[in-house]
Formats: sequence, structure tokens, C-alpha cells
Amino acid sequence: MAKKIYSTYPMVKYLRKEALPTALCPGCGGGTVLNAFANAIDGLKIDPKDLVVVSGIGCSAWIASPYFLADTLHTTHGRAIAFATGVKVGLPDKKVVVISGDGDLASIGGNHLLHAARRNIDITVILVNNFIYGMTGGQVAPTTPFGAKTTTSPYRNIEHPLQISETVAAAGASYVARWTTAHVYQLIESIKKALQVKGFSLVEVISQCPVQFGRRNRMKEPAEMLRWFLKNSVPVSRARNMSPEELEGKFVIGEFVNRERPEFTTELNKLIDEVQEHFGLKEE
Repeated sequence: MAKKIYSTYPMVKYLRKEALPTALCPGCGGGTVLNAFANAIDGLKIDPKDLVVVSGIGCSAWIASPYFLADTLHTTHGRAIAFATGVKVGLPDKKVVVISGDGDLASIGGNHLLHAARRNIDITVILVNNFIYGMTGGQVAPTTPFGAKTTTSPYRNIEHPLQISETVAAAGASYVARWTTAHVYQLIESIKKALQVKGFSLVEVISQCPVQFGRRNRMKEPAEMLRWFLKNSVPVSRARNMSPEELEGKFVIGEFVNRERPEFTTELNKLIDEVQEHFGLKEE
């Protein structure tokens, strides 16, 4: 017999009640991201029937599937954007959203991320960056801060992290923003903007993982990580006047790009029409 969930939370209408409570660890930022996404959908009055939400593998992949009440695809590791590309080409009228983590989207799925931005295909990616491979034991990731400790870098990480938002902006995305889970209202507004952009949009969310990352880096409590985010966040306008040395260990937040570029599915359908007309195949 299915359990009944009673709640005064206004966004519960967007959640699969039968999947609650979530399996996310206590203090995980995934719940904040789910809340922000639901608030953005609600604020824009988007019918969930017009959405397809895609995720890959990892803790953050659980945000959409099984918890968000819409058509969802829970796909193979690193391939969420590839699946989302196929959905958008086949169903161009749908709003296609990818929600997954840094390990899934920026490590094993990094090429898909870059080329989707280059193509400027009209999908929205919410990339949850918690600096670590959380589900598989807390291993070092391409996003792990320099000097941080993980299970596979127990003394310290000697690699500098991939700057995801800056890289995706350089690859050609129409909209790119980065916020932390301590900047909830700004995050909601950026997700709204991303959903309305015609082209590839990325919202990177710096998120806490107290269980795998925090406790190995002297931040056992979620609130400690949130204070760390706030203390080290630098607006993008200010960061432009700072040196790389000054930006070491900082989180540059805000909008990186918001521009118009030709969109992939629009150009693809134009090409199909041109070819059909050239060969006399276009239906009257």
C-alpha cells in the first residue's frame, strides 16, 4: 500500500510523493537544487507535461529522477546530454532539462557538455558541482579544489580544478551562470532565465557534500560549507579585476554570458526544409 505524504510545502505538487522522503544524505545540497528548480518551473507557469528532464548517474542525478513529477530519463553515466540532444531533436517543442553532477557531466560527460554548448542546442543544463565523486566513495574529481583532501588524494589534491562555467561560456553557450546553494533566490532567477533562453544554457550550482567532501576538509556540518561558500564567493564583475592568484580558492558567481546565437534544432529543421524543397519532397 502506497504511503500518503501530507505537506504544506507549496512545491510538493511537482514531486513524486511515492518517492518521498528522499534518499539524499542529511545536509546534501540536492534538496536545495530540487526546490530551486521547482520554484522556477512554478514561477514561469511551465506545465510539467511540456518538460522532459534527463539525468545521468550519481547523487545529483537523483534530483530529477525519481523525485520530479515529469517525464524523466535516468540514463547511463556521462551520457545525459547525449540523450537530451536526441530528445530535443525528436521533440523540439519540449523543454528539455538536464540535472546531474560534476562527475557525470563535466568529467566522463565533458565532451558532450562542450559540444552541446558549441552546437548551441536548446537544452538547459543544471550542473550540481560538489567537488567530488560522492556516490562512489569520495574520490578526487576534475572539480576538486587545489589542496583539498579526498579518499584518493588523502594528503591533498595537487591538480587545479576545471572551471566549468568559464569553459562552457568559451565553448559557445547562449547563457551561463554560476551560484551556490547559499544563493537560493539568485539561483531560482538564473534557472528561470536559462529556461527561457533559445539556445544552450548552463546553470552551475556549487553545492555542499558534508558526508564525502566536508568531513575530510574540516567542514563536517552543512552550515560550515554554506558559510565557506558565502565567505569565498566573488561576483563576476569584481572577479574581472582580480588576478589569478587573488581568485585562487574563490567561487566566481553571477552571469557569465547571456547572448543570442543561432540554435541547433532551428538550423537543422531549416536545412531539412531546404533539402526537401530542392528535391521536390516538401509536402504542400
